[in-house]
Amino acid sequence: MADNGNGGGAVLAAFILGAIAGAATALLLAPATGEDARRYLADRAKEGKDRASDAASKSREFLDRQRETLSTAIERGKDAYHRARGSEEGPGYQRIGGPEETA
Repeated sequence: MADNGNGGGAVLAAFILGAIAGAATALLLAPATGEDARRYLADRAKEGKDRASDAASKSREFLDRQRETLSTAIERGKDAYHRARGSEEGPGYQRIGGPEETA
C-alpha cells in the first residue's frame, strides 16, 4: 500500500482521540471508586504514551531507512547518467583529445 506522507500524524491523532474517548467512557460507565478510576486512567495513559513513543520511534527509523535508500538511488542515477554522457561533471573526468578552444 502506498504511503502519501501524512498517514503517521493522522494515525497518532486518531489513537490519542480514541484513548481520550475510551477513558471518558470508562469514567462515566465503570462502577469504580475515584481512586480505582484514577489508577485505571493513569495505567491506560502510560500504555498510550508507550505505544505512541514506540510508533514514533519506528516511524523515525523507517524514514531514516527510506532517506538513505533514496540518497543511494539518486547517487547511482547520477553516476549512471555521467557514465552514459561522459559528462565533465562526473567524478574522475579527464578530457582526452577533442576540439581545441580558442579565445
